[in-house]
Amino acid sequence: MATRQLIRSVVLQSLYEWDFQHKKVDLAAVLERNLNEFALGVDEPDFAWKLAKGVIEHIDSIDSIIVKTAPEWPLDQISIIDRNVLRLGLFELLYADKNEVPSKVAINEAIELAKNYGGINSGRFINGVLGTVYKEMEKTENKSDLVSPEKVEKNK
Repeated sequence: MATRQLIRSVVLQSLYEWDFQHKKVDLAAVLERNLNEFALGVDEPDFAWKLAKGVIEHIDSIDSIIVKTAPEWPLDQISIIDRNVLRLGLFELLYADKNEVPSKVAINEAIELAKNYGGINSGRFINGVLGTVYKEMEKTENKSDLVSPEKVEKNK
């Protein structure tokens, strides 16, 4: 498994535990433990911290996009693993440096995580949500339009 794939898996596992515990555990401590247990000596440990911190910093916007893009599925009814794959994928799709993680790579990596850790239909679900967001991004010249505070408020 490539370094970044491994890191994404560890971050996903950490987000899963944090979300499963109703966000009452320290995500940094969980991530640190998981990195030491499952990814000791990886080349880019800072990438893990960047992903986890980014998801948490943008979680309200990311969650509102999930709600908007998957209206048939209330956020709390999406499986914990799928919800956190979406959070991770949307963070990389919307906020990550495109030179570091191109949009199609972010989508593909999220789909692979869903296939590896989610249910039988998780890959298709993740692909549908991220594909919809990607198409919307292509329509708008400025991705911040997609996640502007005004749009977030309208979708509540």
